[in-house]
Amino acid sequence: MNCKTQPLFTTLVMLLVSVFTPNYIVGAEKTFRAGAATSDITSPLGSKIIGGFVPFPSTRVHDQLHARCLVLDDGTTKLAIVVLDLLGIAKHVSDETRIIIEKETGIPAANVLISATHTHSAASVLGQNPRSIKQTLDEYQKLVVRRIADGVKKANDQLRVSEIADQLRVSEIAFGNVEAPEHVFNRRWFLKEGKMPLNPFGKLDRVKMNPGAGNPDLIEPAGPTDPTASFISLREPNGKPIALFSSYSLHYVGGVDNGDISSDYYGVYCDKLKELLSPQNNSFVALLANGTSGDINNINFKTPRGRQKPYEQMTIVANDLATKVSESVAKLKYESYVTLGARFREPLIGLRRPDSADMEWVNQTLADPTKDPAKGNLSAIYAQRISTMADYPEKLKMPLQVLRIGDRSIATMPCEVFCEIGLEYKKKSPIKGGWLISLAHGYYGYLPTPRHHELGGYETWMGTNRLEKDASDKMLAELLEMTAELKPAAK
Repeated sequence: MNCKTQPLFTTLVMLLVSVFTPNYIVGAEKTFRAGAATSDITSPLGSKIIGGFVPFPSTRVHDQLHARCLVLDDGTTKLAIVVLDLLGIAKHVSDETRIIIEKETGIPAANVLISATHTHSAASVLGQNPRSIKQTLDEYQKLVVRRIADGVKKANDQLRVSEIADQLRVSEIAFGNVEAPEHVFNRRWFLKEGKMPLNPFGKLDRVKMNPGAGNPDLIEPAGPTDPTASFISLREPNGKPIALFSSYSLHYVGGVDNGDISSDYYGVYCDKLKELLSPQNNSFVALLANGTSGDINNINFKTPRGRQKPYEQMTIVANDLATKVSESVAKLKYESYVTLGARFREPLIGLRRPDSADMEWVNQTLADPTKDPAKGNLSAIYAQRISTMADYPEKLKMPLQVLRIGDRSIATMPCEVFCEIGLEYKKKSPIKGGWLISLAHGYYGYLPTPRHHELGGYETWMGTNRLEKDASDKMLAELLEMTAELKPAAK
C-alpha cells in the first residue's frame, strides 16, 4: 500500500470501528440502557392465602399478581430488579431463580435483586413449612421461579428495543422522592399502667402491637415512621417512559373481600402510576417495593377512620402516593449516563432456639385440649412454631445485597425490617440518597432492633422473630461496609 492510499484506508477503518464498537470498549461513547417487563405469577384458585395465623383457600382473583422486572445496563455492568406481589420469598426460591437468570441472560446472580411486597392476599412461596430450614421447591414455587426468570429475560431483551429499527434503546435516568406522612403510622404503642394484656406466653410486654384504633389507654408510639417514598425514573430521550421503580415504608393496607387474591395497594399504585405517566404505553412498568415497614401500618390509632368498603382504603392510599410521585416526575432532571455496581454477601447470623424452659411450656401448651391451633388459639400456634425452632442450626447465612445506581444505593435485608433500621441506613450510608428494602432474597421473620427486643411485643416473640437479638446491628454494619465498597469516586 503506497503512502497516498494509506490515509484513506485508515479513515475507512476508523469509521467501521466507530459504527460497530460496543459502548463498553474504551473510546466508545458511553450508553445507559433500561428495559422492563412483567410476568404473571397468580396462584391457582383454591391455593391457600397466607398472612394471618390460619391460612384459608382463595376463591376469587380480584387482580392478578405479577413479577415486575427492571434491567439496567451501563455497558459494563448489568443489574436486575424484581418486585413480587407476594407476602415473602423463600431463600431457596431466590437462589434458584437467580441461577437461572444468570444462565439465561448473563446477568450475574449477585446483581439480581428479588424482593416481595408483603401483600397479605396471596398464596405462599415460602414452602409447606415456612419455618423449616431445609426446603425443596413445590409446584407453585417452580412456577414462580420460571415466571420471574421469564420476566427478567423479557426485560433484558427490551434493552435492544427502540422506536428506531435495529438501534439500541438509549435511556435516561432520574432520581426523586416525595413525602407522604399521612399514610404511615407506627403500630407499636405504650399503654397506660395496668392496661397491657398478657401475651400468648402468659407474660407482660411493655408495648402492644395494633392496640386498637381509638383506644383510650394509648400513651405514645414506640418508634418513628419514614414518610419518604424514593424512586428511580427511566425514560427514552424523546421523553417516553420506560419504568419507574419506587419504595415506600408501609406494611400493607388490606381491606379485601374474604378469599380474594390481590396485590393490595402496591398493585393499585402501579396501575395508577401507569395511567398518570404513560396511559398509551403498554410497555411501561411501575414497581413498588416494601421499604422498612416491620412496625408501620396504615391505621391512625389516635384518630380512627370510619367503616369502609373493600378495597376503598388501599385505593385512597395508592392513588394519592401515585399522584404525588407523578407530579414529582415532571420536575426531574434526567441524566444520560450513570454507572452501576453490586455487592452480595451471606454473613452468618445466629438463630433463636428454645431452651429447656421454653420447651416445657411448649409441651404443656400442646397437651392442653382447650388450646387448638386450628381454631386460632395463639398460645397453641406459638407452641407449634417454637417446637420447630428447636431443630434450627446455631447460625444461618443471611443474604444481604447492595446495588449502586449512579450516586444512589439500594440495600436489602431478608426480613420485615423495623422502620428505624431503614432510617439509620439512610443516615449512616456512605452513599447519600440511598434506601433500604425489606423482604429480599429470603424470609426470616421480623427484624426489631435490640431496643425493641427489650420492649417485647408481637414482633419480638419467639416464633414471630427468628434471629438473634442483635441481628439488626450485625446486618446493618455489613450493609454499610458493602455500601462503602461501592461508593463512586468523587467527580
